[in-house]
Amino acid sequence: MAYVVTEGCIRCTYMDCVSVCPVDCFYAGENMLVIHPDECIDCGVCEPECPAQAIFPDSDPRAADWTELNAEYAAHWPNITEKGDAPADADLWKARTDKRALLSPAPANL
Repeated sequence: MAYVVTEGCIRCTYMDCVSVCPVDCFYAGENMLVIHPDECIDCGVCEPECPAQAIFPDSDPRAADWTELNAEYAAHWPNITEKGDAPADADLWKARTDKRALLSPAPANL
């Protein structure tokens, strides 16, 4: 079992989750983070840290459409181990829904 980053992270990427992850299993895209399912130890410390409430266990129905996406992009995006700055407009995007079309497949430029 692992945790999964979902749509709520798109255009927000607060990265509070990254700073508490004991195994550094977060990977960064241009406008979203994902969790590598083979590296996540299912500790759950990241879930309550996410201001956008975008992290769920893979057993949660809200994670179903995002589990495969997390695995796919974690294999291509760079690993992130330290919290960076959230986008200036993150608070404006936090409560928005239907953001999937905005997901960029490009890796973060770290």
